[in-house]
Amino acid sequence: MTSASPSLAPQPELAAEPSAFAEIGQETLALTRRLFLQLFRRPSTLVAGILQPLIWLVLFGALFAKAPEGLLPGGGSYGRFLGAGVIVFTAFSAALNAGLPVMFDREFGFLNRLLVAPLRSRSSIVLASVLYITSLSLVQSLAIVVTAALLGYGWPGGAGLVLVLITLLLLVFAVTALSLGLAFALPGHIELIAVIFVANLPLLFASTALAPLSFMPAWLGWLAALNPLTFAIEPIRAAYAGSFQLNHIASDVVLQAPYGSLTAVGCLAILATLALGLFLAIRPLLDRKLT
Repeated sequence: MTSASPSLAPQPELAAEPSAFAEIGQETLALTRRLFLQLFRRPSTLVAGILQPLIWLVLFGALFAKAPEGLLPGGGSYGRFLGAGVIVFTAFSAALNAGLPVMFDREFGFLNRLLVAPLRSRSSIVLASVLYITSLSLVQSLAIVVTAALLGYGWPGGAGLVLVLITLLLLVFAVTALSLGLAFALPGHIELIAVIFVANLPLLFASTALAPLSFMPAWLGWLAALNPLTFAIEPIRAAYAGSFQLNHIASDVVLQAPYGSLTAVGCLAILATLALGLFLAIRPLLDRKLT
């Protein structure tokens, strides 16, 4: 009498694992779809997120259109110099608002309903917010990229566009983690909106979005050189500088900071470390709030 082969024996653990991933994916997609439905019903967030940086790009580009040639490092027009800063500011502003939908769900009681629902994993709540904000930020930023090209401020090219997308993704992940942490740590949406308003413009002006480091006083230059927005702006600005190639990403210096020179790889590594560190920092808070 022959016995069943061990390899054909039922393995419930292995069989259940794909089902768990499928269920988490289904939950995440359903929650993400809900956020997009809210956006489609009230598209003012998307429209405002594109119009505000577009106005900045047009007005500031026109304001400094007659700046003397050679005024900026590397030459070129101020509009092209400003384009990278506006692209990053667009993604940053969208990601900074990532905690607002979660905060409103807390205040209206919908989050409590999700917590008592038979979800496979409550992490799908956070994953849905990250996926939604990432998609929204990229759509808004790409709209600014296309508009800048139509205004004559240049196009990053194929390799440069890859660098732009990678840089924006890392920045959005980092800022989204911070915003979600604030959404669970602060008592209400008034406090969260106050933090967003207070942090938004100072971080923009204390970066290289509007002016190079060489134009700044020493103390402001140090702040700008430590600002995460600067680590995102300079690689994107390098992508717009001309014939950028990905094989030069580790050799070409994109940021001459007071503490040393950084390549695009160095800036991306800092952004990736920041994103990972922020997600690890908010994880204990999320575990407490989502249990």
